[in-house]
Amino acid sequence: MSARLDHTIMHSADRFASARFLTSLLGAPEPREFGPFATVPLANGVTIDYADSIVDPGHIVMQHLAFLVSEEEFDQIHGRIVERGLPYWGGPHHQEPQEINHRHHGRGVYVDDPDGHALEFLTHPYIVDE
Repeated sequence: MSARLDHTIMHSADRFASARFLTSLLGAPEPREFGPFATVPLANGVTIDYADSIVDPGHIVMQHLAFLVSEEEFDQIHGRIVERGLPYWGGPHHQEPQEINHRHHGRGVYVDDPDGHALEFLTHPYIVDE
């Protein structure tokens, strides 16, 4: 199969606030406006497109995004999280508060964006067949 993910849309109360939250953690450039979206391009060509929720901005359904990053990038992202005093977790369901995990032969951390979407940063892909 040759299908690749091109983009995903994340609903938000404020598209640019959510996109800027992500770019600030990643140390990435300012999000771009593309039609009704605030777009965050990633290194592999995939974009995260934030859209203002027009249905019910007060009730955003939580989504999960996992970002595979290098060890150096992880240190920088974790440093930004700590520097900003953000709550973070070692586990996906808010377990292990203010800790990182060392699962799957790497490190991982979870933080919520302004809309409650779970952002995961990990240094090694999950190994399913172990």
